Amino acid sequence: MSLRILIAPSGFKESLAADEVADCIATGIQRVITDAEIRKAPLVDGGEGFAKALVAATGGTLHPVQVTGPVGQPVEAHYGLLGDTQVKTAVLEMAAAAGLRLVPRDARDPLKTTTYGVGELIKAALDAGVERILVGCGDSGTNDGGAGMAQALGIRLLDAAGKELGQGGSELIKLHAIDMSQRHPRLEQVQIDVACNWHNLLCGPKGVARVFGPQKGASPETVEQLAAALDHYAEVIERELGIDVREMPGGGASGGLGTGLHVFLGATLHPRYDIVMQYLELDSLLRESDLVITAEGSIDFQTPRGKIPVEVAQRAKRYDLPVIAIAGTIGKDARVNFDYGIDSFSTILKEPCTLGEAIANSSDLLTYAAERVMRLIQVGQKLVVRQSNLAS
Repeated sequence: MSLRILIAPSGFKESLAADEVADCIATGIQRVITDAEIRKAPLVDGGEGFAKALVAATGGTLHPVQVTGPVGQPVEAHYGLLGDTQVKTAVLEMAAAAGLRLVPRDARDPLKTTTYGVGELIKAALDAGVERILVGCGDSGTNDGGAGMAQALGIRLLDAAGKELGQGGSELIKLHAIDMSQRHPRLEQVQIDVACNWHNLLCGPKGVARVFGPQKGASPETVEQLAAALDHYAEVIERELGIDVREMPGGGASGGLGTGLHVFLGATLHPRYDIVMQYLELDSLLRESDLVITAEGSIDFQTPRGKIPVEVAQRAKRYDLPVIAIAGTIGKDARVNFDYGIDSFSTILKEPCTLGEAIANSSDLLTYAAERVMRLIQVGQKLVVRQSNLAS
């Protein structure tokens, strides 16, 4: 009987999309076990590929839109219209308008980057007459609390002199008043649901500036500046709108965009897989598998905090399936993932190299990594046969 293998990976940020990751792993498997029965379930978590995946799953359509990118330059983004729905539903990902991939490495400064283009994407969906909007939060290059998004939709964020705030996370420290009177009128008629990392908080020791700021180019000093700005932002929101967002689950998603979507647009925040798994049938594939291989750009102590490999592993354990994770890098305290259903993990790296080299060669490195994993599994299979023969 052929070995039934489910490949259920995330994408590798700034490198490979989830479907490309799945293809590379499949190629590596087939180099070793040619008759393996392979199923692919490339997964999205609200970040890059979220809109395209849900559009593909429902037979919908994708619509290009030019918006303001995270550093203020025009970028080509998109939103989707889902197919097979009773309610006209748009889907969009913030990463298409304000993702880290859109921030040049020499311009990565979350004090300045903006979510303004996310608001423009939402406006395009509103203008298309939708009744519901799904927003994916992930892979952001911003830390402005969703302020830019709100401004693009008519919300005025004012300093003590009544002047509109500028763009970027650094401006939030100046916030004094919030004027909702010119908010886009169709927002009253539309349901907005947000797929976000439920573990991401706006403020506190585990607030988004401290946890993710360094990944977006923030120095230790900048991290503290951003954290103070978000603390002040939360204070003004509570005073002006009566909503305490400091430790609201999901409020820190995408540099605080989760907070902005909730308080300014009335969006409902959801654990991202509660949204994703409505459209991607992972459980039915797990029931028909013998082995699961997942993947992520990095496996570390943060992986259990809402990342795809652990989500896949925990679902796989309902069916008592072994789970292997392949990662671009193995980071700090990665062993904690053994407590969350991952049975083994392996890196794609064969030798020391720069990040740029790893990204440039990611397809080959991932394929070879999958091949190495399967050769080890093949050794295990031979040992089982040998022990069985000796016992008999």
